[in-house]
Amino acid sequence: MTQDDSDLSTLLTKRARTPRRASFAVEDVRVAILAGGRGTRLAPYTSVLPKPLMPVGERAILEIVLDQLSEAGFRSVTLCVGYLSHLIRAVLDDGRDYGVTIEYVHETNPVGTAGPLRLIDGIADTFVAMNGDVLTTLDYRELVAAHKRSGSLLTIATRVRKVTLDYGVLELGGRNAQVRRVTGFKEKPEVSMPMSMGVYVLEPRALDFIPAGEYFDFPDLVQALLEAEEPVGSYGYDGYWLDIGRHEDYEEANRSWNGSRALFTRA
Repeated sequence: MTQDDSDLSTLLTKRARTPRRASFAVEDVRVAILAGGRGTRLAPYTSVLPKPLMPVGERAILEIVLDQLSEAGFRSVTLCVGYLSHLIRAVLDDGRDYGVTIEYVHETNPVGTAGPLRLIDGIADTFVAMNGDVLTTLDYRELVAAHKRSGSLLTIATRVRKVTLDYGVLELGGRNAQVRRVTGFKEKPEVSMPMSMGVYVLEPRALDFIPAGEYFDFPDLVQALLEAEEPVGSYGYDGYWLDIGRHEDYEEANRSWNGSRALFTRA
């Protein structure tokens, strides 16, 4: 890894500067950014700023995301806003400084992470939906292309992360519900699990599964699609990804941006 590649700002724009050719017009793909949450996990910082405006280095998270989308060729962005939305509008305005056109959809009442998508008018083709607090080097164009090839109604960008359990875990034999023989023991084992990155590609028909005016999260949408036996896909990614909604990832992002080594592959 070169010195430039060790800088987070370089990592976050590296892939966008060399986009792959796509079989679709990326400038026609709409991007919905979910930026209406209160960001309670980042309290007390988010009592002053909405989470998507939290700074990484000298820039707000949303500014970095918009630059990435613009570099990749996306032009139409809808921001679903709620909490402290006037600050987001004041910073981003109509998006011209970032090479995109921004429209705003305001949640008068919280409707979850998937619910705001029902408030967006005019979605008639494949579109991207993503959380407003994600920092990643994911190739958004390739994600859309993979979704179109898969025939899925919803594709979820996924990243495998290792999670250390806080307790010792027993391996049990036998079938008795109460008294069973212990066959093994692992102290605070590390488990690898695929996680949702908070980035999705959807077909307009997926919106039919989101109830209007009700609180509805993306896990609810996934479950509704699976129960209806609709195709839901996963797009695996093993590069840089941080969920800035977590204190530890937010702190790591700032350390990386300020010159510490940022690993391109995060376990």
